[in-house]
Amino acid sequence: MRRAGFSPTAHDLSQGPLDPARLAGARLVLLSVPMHTALRLALAALPDIRAAAPRARLCFHGLYAALNQDLLFARGAHAVASGEAEETLVALAQALRAGTPLEPIPGLSLPGRPAEPVLRKLAFAPPDRSGLPGPYARLRLPSGEERPAGHLEASRGCKHLCAHCPVTPVYQGRFFVVPEEIVLADAAAQIEAGARHLTFGDPDFWNGPGHARAIVSELHRRFPEVSYDVTIKVEHLLRHAELLPELAKSGCAFVTSAFESTSDRVLELLGKGHSAADLGRALDLAESAGLPLRPTFVAFTPWTSAEDYAAMLAFVERGDLIQSLDPLQLALRLLVPPGSALLAQEIPGLGPLDPETLSHDWRHPDGRMDALQRRLFGEVERGGSPEALFERAWALAREELGVVRPAIPPRHRRRRNAPSLTESWFC
Repeated sequence: MRRAGFSPTAHDLSQGPLDPARLAGARLVLLSVPMHTALRLALAALPDIRAAAPRARLCFHGLYAALNQDLLFARGAHAVASGEAEETLVALAQALRAGTPLEPIPGLSLPGRPAEPVLRKLAFAPPDRSGLPGPYARLRLPSGEERPAGHLEASRGCKHLCAHCPVTPVYQGRFFVVPEEIVLADAAAQIEAGARHLTFGDPDFWNGPGHARAIVSELHRRFPEVSYDVTIKVEHLLRHAELLPELAKSGCAFVTSAFESTSDRVLELLGKGHSAADLGRALDLAESAGLPLRPTFVAFTPWTSAEDYAAMLAFVERGDLIQSLDPLQLALRLLVPPGSALLAQEIPGLGPLDPETLSHDWRHPDGRMDALQRRLFGEVERGGSPEALFERAWALAREELGVVRPAIPPRHRRRRNAPSLTESWFC
C-alpha cells in the first residue's frame, strides 16, 4: 500500500481494543482474518469500526474471509479478497481513489458477485511491519527462559488436501514459495526489532524441502543465536527423515505436527495421509535427531468413539508427551466452516452454520462424547498445569465414558519436553 502511494495505519486487535481516532477519515478498512480467532475478533469490532469510519469501505481478506464471505456480506462487508490477495487489495484501493468500477479486480468478491481466489505467485516484497507492535509472543523453554518470538512465512498454501483444513478449499492443492531473499530480509527486520525466535507459519514447511533447507541454513549462518520452529506433516517427517538432524543443528527449537487422531478410521476421513502406526515412528525419528516434537490433535470429531478417545490419552501418556501437548488439544472439537471439504462427505449429526462459532454445528451420535468435550473444555479454560489437566481428562473420561485407564510402564528414558509458544498459532 505504501509503495502504491497510500498512507495506511495498522492495529492489532489481539493486543488491545480499537482506537476510534485512528480510523477518522478512513476511506478503506482492511480486516486480515487468516485464522478462526482473528475472524471472531474482527466481527466483534465491526460495530466500533462502522461508528468510527461510517463512510469507509470494509474489505476482509485471509483464509477465513474466503470461507465466510456470505456471512461477511450479511454483516455489512463491501468486499472480500481471497487467495494471494496483496495485489487485489492494492487494486481495490486504487479503484476507490480513482472512482472506477471494482468488478474487474481479480480475486475480489462483491455482494452477489463471487470471484475465484487468486492462485498465482505474486511479486513479493519484504513485509513492512512499521506501525505494528513488536514481537509480543514468546518462546518458553523447558528451563523457564523466554525469548521474544516473531512470525514469518517461507511459503503459502499447501499441496495437500486434508479435508478439515481451511487451506484446502481456498488453495485447492496449490502452494507458492516466498523468495529466499524476501524471507531472510523479513527475518532480519524482526530480529532487529527484538525477536530471538521465529515461527514459520507455513501450513507445511516441507511442501518444498529444498527451499526450506536453504532458508534455515542461511538464517542460522547469519543469526546463529536465533531459534525457530516449523510445522511439518507426519508423512513428510517419515519421507524426509534424513533431514531432521539438519533442522536440529540449524536452531530448530521444536516441530509442530498435526497427528490429529490415533484412530485409522478418523485419519482416513480427515485425509491426513498417515496412519496411527506412523505417529510413533515420527516421534522416534524426531527424538533420535534431537528434535522436540509438539503434536496436535482434533480430539473430538463426529466419528471419534469413546475407545478412540481413551486410546489417544493412552498414546500421549505412553509416549511421554504430556508436557509437549497444549492442554487445549485434549478438548479440541472439529470445526466445519462453510466451504470445508468435509462437507463433501456424510457428517453424523450435522446441523446448520452457527454464526457465532462460524462453524456448522454437529452432534456426536454418542451424546456422552459431547458431554465430555464440554466438561473438558471448561477445565482447560479454568487453567492448570499440563499434568493436572491430563489427569483430569482421564478422570472425566472414566466418569462420562466408563473407559478404563491402562497400566502404562514408566519409560526408561524420558522424552525431551518440547519448548512452547505463549501464543499458539492454532486456527
